[in-house]
Amino acid sequence: MDKLYIEGDKKLNGNVIISGSKNAALPILFMTILTEEKIKISNIPKLTDITVAIELLKSLGAKTKYQKKLLYIDTSSIKIYSPPYDLTKKIRASIWMLAPLLIRFGQAKIFLPGGCKIGSRPIDLHVKVLIKLGAKIVLEKNYISASIRKPLIGKRIYIEKISVGATITLMSAATLAQGTTIIENAAQEPEIIDIAKFLNTLGANIIGAGSNTIFIKGVLKLNGGEHRIIPDRIETGTFLIAAAVSKGFIICRHTEPKHLKNVLIKLSESGAEIETGKDWIQLDMRGKKPKSINISTSPYPGFPTDMQPQFTLLNSISQGEGIITENIFDNRFIYVSELIKMGAQIKIKNNSIICKGVSNLYAQNLFSNDLRGSATLVLAGCIAKGITIVNNVYHFKRGYESFCEKLKKLGANIKYI
Repeated sequence: MDKLYIEGDKKLNGNVIISGSKNAALPILFMTILTEEKIKISNIPKLTDITVAIELLKSLGAKTKYQKKLLYIDTSSIKIYSPPYDLTKKIRASIWMLAPLLIRFGQAKIFLPGGCKIGSRPIDLHVKVLIKLGAKIVLEKNYISASIRKPLIGKRIYIEKISVGATITLMSAATLAQGTTIIENAAQEPEIIDIAKFLNTLGANIIGAGSNTIFIKGVLKLNGGEHRIIPDRIETGTFLIAAAVSKGFIICRHTEPKHLKNVLIKLSESGAEIETGKDWIQLDMRGKKPKSINISTSPYPGFPTDMQPQFTLLNSISQGEGIITENIFDNRFIYVSELIKMGAQIKIKNNSIICKGVSNLYAQNLFSNDLRGSATLVLAGCIAKGITIVNNVYHFKRGYESFCEKLKKLGANIKYI
């Protein structure tokens, strides 16, 4: 069931319900280790990364119950501070267990995490911020050992490079540290705001999440509580692209338009007619050929790197020539060769993709190598002439809930083979 058969030349039209955010849910799951009281989290997406995260918590001794997007977690019985290698290696998000386990037990041992192969994704910033708070870190060939002899002490910490991961690690460590921690040059993603909201619900004292400076006054303990995960902005953007590249019409529901400002601006530039409401976005590209656009990725509130492959697909079938520059990851063009096989006219120059639009893409036997690239190739198959086979589709299951089922409801003809 690792291959998809896709009949192309389809217009994708209709309504799609957006799931909860993977990038908010994963760190929040691991932050439940910070409390020994019961937690209820709603709008949890059903993804392979989420399944692995839950299995990691259970391997440490946590009790969980997952049903209908509701997750009940009780971490009071956790006694282990070193999660197993076979699960840790499956997801990069496992690095977010390091700080909670360190705070809970005074020590932690984490094997180096896995995840997508999209260039250098170092963990050095995670390590540096913990050391600055007073942790002792030992880096071995394939694991990290951390320990503390006394409680962490809050400090003013400037993160040298904007990093969502390091900001999250520092937030979880500072929540129960002594004194006040000030995070400067913090990541500003909506997921950071959601994490702060979750921790504050449990009794944390966090101010400024969503800005470049976050203030965290340490508390003695965290309590239990309930939290609802925000909508997934990248899933929303991917489905908007699905309609845009197929000259279709879509309404994304249960989403948050303000989290996609730059994506919506660029889609409007391409010629799409866009309307938004409180929790929905409508895109209409019927009867239009999209126009090529220029994009440069940057940390939020800039253009998201996780939407770069999808917009490359849009440019590949648009009028004119567009340039997309990738400023976050150094190896995020591995999907481009597959689009070229389909007839796309794309050249890579340094960290930029120069794309001249063509009239049609043509079916091929494709191989995906990462999460967003995988979803992009599936969308390419939906609009290409002929029957496309996409291999290694387990990648998109890491980040898209019921992706094929949702596409089928929009008019796609997809099946596993």
